[in-house]
Amino acid sequence: MLARRTILRGWVLAEEGQRAEGIVQMRQGLAALQAAGLGLLRPLFLVLLAEVCGHMGQADEGLSILDEARALAQKHGARYYEAELHRVRGELLLMRAMEPHAEAEACFQHALEVARRQQAKSLELRAAMSLSRLWQRQGKRDEARQPLAEVYGWFAEGFDTADLQEAKVLLEDLS
Repeated sequence: MLARRTILRGWVLAEEGQRAEGIVQMRQGLAALQAAGLGLLRPLFLVLLAEVCGHMGQADEGLSILDEARALAQKHGARYYEAELHRVRGELLLMRAMEPHAEAEACFQHALEVARRQQAKSLELRAAMSLSRLWQRQGKRDEARQPLAEVYGWFAEGFDTADLQEAKVLLEDLS
């Protein structure tokens, strides 16, 4: 479907540094997706858009988008990207200086729980990295290493992927 391609093209542009143009395309694709009545897919793409907003320093906008994504996920019973929704929420909360880290930590913990329950190892790895980075900044190096080492140790392949490479570097920093 054209709407999905438009969203993903926008996301790629944003990830490559053309964030403003990427957001425009993502929003166009999301509008087309909604017009086509494909609400079940919107939460996933809204999470991607929220993350791009965070990369642009627009944490409040990203959090607002995540609220919409969460409402749609609940309405449609779309739980496949729930862990990532909570993880991105935690990352956006950390960008806001006024927010306590405890709320972000709770988001990361919840993302870990959801990913484990769904046996979504890639999403579990991302949640563990976010939690580990937070704990590392707080000086909790031993606590930071444990959840990340646990999920990283599960993988037997795919070590050339960005997430596993990032996890390896973080684990080395925590050693």
